[in-house]
Order: sequence, then C-alpha cells, then structure tokens
Amino acid sequence: MDHNLTSSEPAQAPAPTLREIFGGFLGLGLISFGGALPLARRAVVERRGWLTAAEFTDLLGLCQFLPGGNVINLSVAIGMRFRGLPGALAGLLGLIAGPSLVVIGLGVLYEHTQDDPHVRHLFAGLAAAAAGLLVSMALKILLPLRDKPMAALIAALGFIAIAIMRLPLLPTMLVLTPLSIYLASRAAR
Repeated sequence: MDHNLTSSEPAQAPAPTLREIFGGFLGLGLISFGGALPLARRAVVERRGWLTAAEFTDLLGLCQFLPGGNVINLSVAIGMRFRGLPGALAGLLGLIAGPSLVVIGLGVLYEHTQDDPHVRHLFAGLAAAAAGLLVSMALKILLPLRDKPMAALIAALGFIAIAIMRLPLLPTMLVLTPLSIYLASRAAR
C-alpha cells in the first residue's frame, strides 16, 4: 500500500535483524540502479517502518555530508543504528553484492553493443527517468521541513549554491553546516 505523506505515519517497526538488514538492502541494490534514494526512502520509511520520515531526513542529511555515496552511507548508518558493526556490514554488503555482479555482466554486454543506436536511445531514456526520480526524492525530502523554515532555508541555500551557482560541495558545506547547527541550536532554546 502506498502511503501518502499527509496521512499519519505507520507505527515504527521493531529493530530489524541482520538478515532483514542484509535482505532489505540486497533487494534495494538489485532494483535501484541510478535512483536508489527514492526507493530507499520508500523501503525504510513507508514499507518497513524502520525509521520515521523525519528520522530518515535527518540521517540522510548526515549521510550527504559524509564522503561517499548517499545510499551506501545510509545502508551503513541504518545497519549501525540497529545492529552495530555487524549491522553496518550487513547493510553495506547487501547493498553492493548483487549490483556489483550485475554491473560486471552489463559492462561485458555493453562492450559488445556500445555502437548500436538502440543502446544509445536506451541510455537517453534511462537518464530522463533518473532525473524524474531525483526531482521526486527532493520533494519528499523537503516535505518534513515544511514546518521548519530555517532548515528549509538552509536546504534552499545549499541547492542554490551547488545546483545553480555551481559552487564546490566542500566549501558550501563548510559554510552551511556551522550555520545550520547555529540556527538549530537557537530554535531549540
């Protein structure tokens, strides 16, 4: 059942087992080439109830600040949260095991078909779908911030700096992170 964001969130599920963490991220890795973040949110928040929407947004914010891929960081953070180091390893291995094998196989196939115009059109269509998933995810991430104007302002400043002004990520984060911490501490008083 697809939950809409205006309905009340489902009750949070009990802590997942190592097998559930591995299996959840294995399935996610196998179905989410190029657009794992929207599917990760749906799996972790809406289907499994491991995190609330606000917890997911907060954890994703941390994962985006860390080096590496957001979903990889998310798999490690969720595994670590529920099962410590073994959970982090289960999440990471689950996320990368299947896709690694698929990518190797596709690489071999692409080597033999890269000059085919049908293959070029396929990749153009995949790029458009990935862009749509990115826009959808951005909207879902912003919705929990609608009641937090300062957090939404920081997110908007980050978007403007990186996406529109093309400023480098690291300097942007070095400015916005202390600013967001300061604003959050002022709001908590």
